Amino acid sequence: MEEIKTTQEMTSDELISAIEAILFAAGEPIAAARVAQVLGQETETIIRCAKELAADYEESKSGIRLVRMNDSLQLCSAPEFSTYVLRALEQRKPPKLSPSALEALAVVAYFQPVTRAYIDQVRGVDSSYTVSSLLERGLIEACGRLEAPGRPTLYQTSKLFLRTMGMTSLDELPVLPDLASNEGAEKLQAAIDELQSRGQQIEIAEPEETAEPAAPAEE
Repeated sequence: MEEIKTTQEMTSDELISAIEAILFAAGEPIAAARVAQVLGQETETIIRCAKELAADYEESKSGIRLVRMNDSLQLCSAPEFSTYVLRALEQRKPPKLSPSALEALAVVAYFQPVTRAYIDQVRGVDSSYTVSSLLERGLIEACGRLEAPGRPTLYQTSKLFLRTMGMTSLDELPVLPDLASNEGAEKLQAAIDELQSRGQQIEIAEPEETAEPAAPAEE
């Protein structure tokens, strides 16, 4: 078996290759701090090398992309080849996100962590079905409970949301102005439209919800 070099002996190219090997084998998001621990490097060094690797993939028009989601890294296929990947894997092209789900997702993205009751309040309709669908698809996730009567569940967006939207962090969301202004609703819709244009690969769709009074309580 070939002797493994110590991290101090690795060149920059070898370090980048090691990161590539780890991410390929992982097959899912892995924390940059974890990679740094394994390779005996600073997290900032791993992120810098990951940026170099990501740039190499794009410059060479590779079918592979390296994406960063907050503090995690992942290898995935290039979006321009998604049709071929789906055909090869005999999978149906995922439907786009429905307007009702997009609205609920936008509320979570901008105001997280939020309860379902808060989503209901902003949208003006009961969102229980939509929230359940977003949870099943992995675009949002539970992140605790609100310290209030009934201790309702709090929700936030997931790493899959960032990957789907092609964003490194939530800081890249379109700027949302003060909703207390008269133009608040229009600006929120504009932000939602912007999210939609950036998230064409979200794997969820469901029938439109009818406008009903929001449920007074939730679990």
